[in-house]
Amino acid sequence: MKKIIYHRFGDAEVLEMADVAMPAVSETTVLIKVKAVSINPLDWKIRNGEMKLMSGSKFPRGIGIDFSGIVEAVGSTIKAYKKGDEVFGLLDVFKGAALADYILADEQDIAAKPKGASFEQAAAAPVVGSAAIQLFDTLVNIQAGTEVLINGASGGIGMFAIQIAKKKGAAVTAVVSDNGLEAAEDWGSDVVINYRNEDVLQAGKLYDAVIDLSNQLPYSAAKKIMKASSVYVHTAPGPKEIISSFFISLFSAKKYKVLMLKPSPVYLKALKSYMEAGLSVVVSRVYSFDAFKTAYTEAPRAHIVGKSVIRVN
Repeated sequence: MKKIIYHRFGDAEVLEMADVAMPAVSETTVLIKVKAVSINPLDWKIRNGEMKLMSGSKFPRGIGIDFSGIVEAVGSTIKAYKKGDEVFGLLDVFKGAALADYILADEQDIAAKPKGASFEQAAAAPVVGSAAIQLFDTLVNIQAGTEVLINGASGGIGMFAIQIAKKKGAAVTAVVSDNGLEAAEDWGSDVVINYRNEDVLQAGKLYDAVIDLSNQLPYSAAKKIMKASSVYVHTAPGPKEIISSFFISLFSAKKYKVLMLKPSPVYLKALKSYMEAGLSVVVSRVYSFDAFKTAYTEAPRAHIVGKSVIRVN
């Protein structure tokens, strides 16, 4: 079977398509024929060597975290799935390796594919959708009327965060670029700001929560638009941000929190329910399996709306 691997840290050129043995299903795993794999910033951060402390440095490595596919075989202890079931899910966040013809997954890492969703839409959901659910489940307390600013809101996490925050009763302000204006409105934002034309820091409005998805609005700037008791969330933290958030939150009423994705079967089931209830999942670009280098070259530069996905089978 085919699998995308790399033998050293670097840009998309280190990726190669290799012929590898089919993984053997064990008593406790599910063998899945992969249909689609989504692209996430974590993919290239790990591949570039930026996350060595968490991901390690053992090679060869695979790439790709979340996926959709069809169950090919199940271990003897697996009762919830059978051959032919359509599923979606995610592998270990720091080890990944979903971009392959077939993968093995643990039962708790998958769920039934949402009814009505394409394989591409299903593959686009687990990482960013779980991040958005975790965001409001553990870091930001949303109540009716909570004022939330989402900076860089037209990407994957933003797509889910806007819609989930609105379902919880928040008043959402989305900051996007030109190509994200229509999507942010479609997803339900109360206010949409084009950062090219308006500086949210100069607008004079204060928020209960500021969520930075773009890595362009640091806490030092965001605190200017935060209410006295409020929260700022950094969704792509490095060691510096993790340390800073701890000490700032100790001494300030304006809390600084970081999102460290911790996947959960509960989140997958919630995503399935959200999507079956009509939550919009936009897949702006779909690449063929053979175009993996192009996909990973374009993804960090594209600033696309929603997600990019690689179609495998």
